[in-house]
Amino acid sequence: MELKKPSMETIIYLILIGIAAGFLGGMVGIGGGLIIVPALVLLLGITQHNAQGISLTMMLFPVGILGVINYYKRGYVDFRYSALIAVGFLLGSYIGSKFSLSLPEDTVKKVFAIIMIILAIRMLMTGKKA
Repeated sequence: MELKKPSMETIIYLILIGIAAGFLGGMVGIGGGLIIVPALVLLLGITQHNAQGISLTMMLFPVGILGVINYYKRGYVDFRYSALIAVGFLLGSYIGSKFSLSLPEDTVKKVFAIIMIILAIRMLMTGKKA
């Protein structure tokens, strides 16, 4: 399943998704599956399989290589989208980790819990896009 060539708006969304995921990854240790996948599905209407393939590809080395190979074989990997998110993720993770380290640990734990609850509810309540 090849995704269309990204428009400028999509490129901006992809980089912003990467920044948000990187920021939250740096801040509370989450990112790929909890931020990138839902954002791709909910904001850009990308299929769940494509979103998972893109997320794994963005984090390719060394953690996701075997998963990426499986998604790639089935046509669910888009290296362009993955690279754009990775650029944002790099910047966001640096900023997020700096921010997190300036907060009390209890605050970071609460932020982590709230984000997980909001994303879970959003994924459960969102129907399939056309």
